[in-house]
Amino acid sequence: MQAIQTISNPKLLGYFIFSIFLNSLGNALTVAINLGSALWTTAAVNLSKVLPITLSVMLILSGSIVIVTNIIILGRFDFKRVLGNLIFMVPFSWLVGVFEVQLLKLHITHLPLWAQVILDCLGVVLIAVAISIYQRVNWMLHPVDDLMQIIRFKYLQGNATVAQLIVFTPPIIAIVISLLVTHQLYAINIGTLFALAFQGTMVGIADKVVFPSLKHQNLATKL
Repeated sequence: MQAIQTISNPKLLGYFIFSIFLNSLGNALTVAINLGSALWTTAAVNLSKVLPITLSVMLILSGSIVIVTNIIILGRFDFKRVLGNLIFMVPFSWLVGVFEVQLLKLHITHLPLWAQVILDCLGVVLIAVAISIYQRVNWMLHPVDDLMQIIRFKYLQGNATVAQLIVFTPPIIAIVISLLVTHQLYAINIGTLFALAFQGTMVGIADKVVFPSLKHQNLATKL
């Protein structure tokens, strides 16, 4: 388990706000380009094609289901933790929708294919870096990243790669169900494979190279 270092609240707030914008931008970039998103976002996109609801609403709904899952795994209801999940999830889901619209206005889908592939993979990298930052701040987490954090440190001695692969299992199942219903796949492409293969590893790398002075805060009290 990583060392715990106390950092002032104003500085942590700056890290936290930056990470939310970074995560929203990364997800929106992958959705807008449609060459493959991080798996949970991909699952939300596909499920939104099955059900008559928007992507933002589907992101909130899926996050709520994960909150319940986290409570079951921890074996207790932590009001502050759940409230933090909800506070994080709502602006994140809204920002993904906003950023997607603005990015499409830049006509990024008209770029050469090689440039779109690079931007799509960049989106996945931004997501991984954002996860690393706000998991270390450890104030409020998106429910999915909270699930990864729980599994990573409660069961896997901090192994981000394996934890991410485990957390990817539910969205893979959701995508398969969507495929059976619609007979189409959305937001699945090279970016999805890139996320599946490398996102967990990139989180671990970002822990060491992106704001390396930021260590996991108050980790023991959260698990």
